[in-house]
Amino acid sequence: MDGVTGERAYDGAGRKPGLLDRENTIAGPNFNRWLVPTAALAIHLCIGMAYGFSVFWIPMANTIPAGTAAACPDLSLMQALTTTTCNWAVSHVAYTFGIFIAVLGIAAALWGAWLEHAGPRKAGFFAAICWGGGMAVGGLGVMTHQLWLLYLGCGVLGGIGQGLGYITPVSTLIKWFPDRRGMATGFAIMGYGGGAMVGAPLAVWLMGVYSQSGGTGVASTMITMGFIYFLVMSAGAFGFRVPPNGWKPLGWTPSKKASSDGMITHGHVHLNVAWKTKQFWLIWSVLFLNVTAGIAVISMASPMLQDVFGGALLGLEDTAATLTTAQKAAVAAAAAGLVGLISLFNSLGRFLWASASDKIGRKNTYYTFFVLGIITYCLLPTWGHLGMPGMFVISICIILSMYGGGFATVPAYLADIFGTQMVGAIHGRLLTAWSAAGLVGPVLIALLREAQLKAGVERALVYDRTLYIMAGLLLLGFICNSLIKPVDKSKHMSEDELARERALQHDDSVAGNAENAARGKFGPLGVACWLAVGIPFLIGLYIAIAKATALF
Repeated sequence: MDGVTGERAYDGAGRKPGLLDRENTIAGPNFNRWLVPTAALAIHLCIGMAYGFSVFWIPMANTIPAGTAAACPDLSLMQALTTTTCNWAVSHVAYTFGIFIAVLGIAAALWGAWLEHAGPRKAGFFAAICWGGGMAVGGLGVMTHQLWLLYLGCGVLGGIGQGLGYITPVSTLIKWFPDRRGMATGFAIMGYGGGAMVGAPLAVWLMGVYSQSGGTGVASTMITMGFIYFLVMSAGAFGFRVPPNGWKPLGWTPSKKASSDGMITHGHVHLNVAWKTKQFWLIWSVLFLNVTAGIAVISMASPMLQDVFGGALLGLEDTAATLTTAQKAAVAAAAAGLVGLISLFNSLGRFLWASASDKIGRKNTYYTFFVLGIITYCLLPTWGHLGMPGMFVISICIILSMYGGGFATVPAYLADIFGTQMVGAIHGRLLTAWSAAGLVGPVLIALLREAQLKAGVERALVYDRTLYIMAGLLLLGFICNSLIKPVDKSKHMSEDELARERALQHDDSVAGNAENAARGKFGPLGVACWLAVGIPFLIGLYIAIAKATALF
C-alpha cells in the first residue's frame, strides 16, 4: 500500500484496480484530510462559471458582422437552430443556461448512485471531460454558427458535467469531516457560487484578446476556457482521496447532544428507500421553495433596482423626470454593480451559513433562512417607497447569502437524516428541486412583472406584489421544514445490507486500517494546494468588490 494514497496492487477479487477506480483512492497514513477541500474547490470553481455565462450572450448574438445579412427580424427558435446567415437573438442563446441547469438535476439524479460506487476520482474526471469538452463543443457551435451545437455542447454535455461535478465532492467531504459536515460542504459549494467571480472576468479578458484580430472572440474564448477547465478539474479529480471504512478524526467522538433529538442519525438509509420517504420530499420542498424565491431575485436584480429607484441611484431628487441617454447608462452601470455583490454574497453565504449550521443545527438554520427571508422580502417594497436604495441592496445581499447558504447546508441536512453511506446519491436526486426552481422562479417573476405593467401599475411599484408572493413561498418552506422528523429506524440498512453496499465500492478496508489512515502533516503540499485555489478566488473577489463600488 502507498503511504499517501493507500494504493493496492490487487483488490480482494484478484482484479488489479484501474487508475480511476475508487479502491485506488483510499487514503494512506501520510495523507491529510485538509487537502480534500482543495480538490473539491478546483472542480466547483470551474463549473461555477455557470453563473457567469451571461457575459457570452451579447457577443454570441453578434457573431455575424452587420451589413452581411445579419439582421433577421422575427427569427423563430426553430429557424435559429440551423441558420448560418442570421444572428441569433439574445433570448435564443440564453436558453443554454436553462438547458444545462435542467440537465444538471437530471444527471445528478441518474448517476448519483453510480458515483457512490465509482468514487470521486472517476466521477470528477468524467465531469471534467463533459464540462470542459462541452464548452469546447459549444465554442465550435459559435464558430460554425450552429445553435443546436451550442445547445448540445454547453447545454447537454456541459449539464452532465455540471451534475456530476456538483455532487462529486459531497459524500467524500462529509465522510472526511463528520465533525464539521456543514463547513466541509460549504467549502466546496462556496466554489460554485464564486466560480463566476473567477470565470466571468477571465472570459471578458480572453474575448478582448481574441477579438483584436477581428470578430467577437467568443468561440476561441469558450474553447480555451474548456481546455483550462478540463485541466483544473482533472487535477482536482486526481487529488481526491476517500477515507477507509470506520475512519474518524483523531480524538473525535459523535456528540451525544447532537443525536439526542434524533435529528442526526447513526444509521444509513439506502437511496431506493430514502427518496420514497416523506422526509426526502419535505427537504426537496424546502430547497425548491428557498431556491425559487432566491433565483427569482437573481434573474431580475439589476432591472428591479433600475425600475424601483431610477435616477435616485444618481442622487437625482426628481426621480420621475425623464433621464437622458447618458444618465440611463450611468444608472445601468450602477445597477450592474449589484451583480458583483450578488456573486460575492452568494459565494460567501454558502460557507458562512453552512459552517453556522454545525453549531445551531440544520433545521434551525433553515428556520433562520425562512424567517429572515420573509422579513427581508417584505421590507424590499418599503425601501423602494422610502427611496432607500442602500437598504434595498443590503436586503438583497442578505437574501442571496441565504440562497447560497441553502445549497451548502442541504447536503449536511441529508447526511443528518439519512446517514452518510449514500448521501451523494440522495443529494443527486434532491438536486431536481434546483432544476425545477430554475425553471419556475425566473418565469414566475417575469410573468408577474409583465402582468403588472399591462395592468397599468407604475414601473417603480410593479415588484411589490411579486415580492410579497416570494415571502409567501418562504412561509410554505418554513412549514415544510417544521414537519421534518427523524427517519424511522426500520428504514435503516441492516448490517448485511450495509456490507453489500460497501462491497460495491470495492473497499475492504476495516477499522484497523482506519485507525492509522490520514494522520499526515499539512506541509508544503497543503500550502501549495490551498494557494492554487485560493489565489484565483481572491482575485475574483477583488474584482467583484471593485465592480460593486459603482453602487456607492
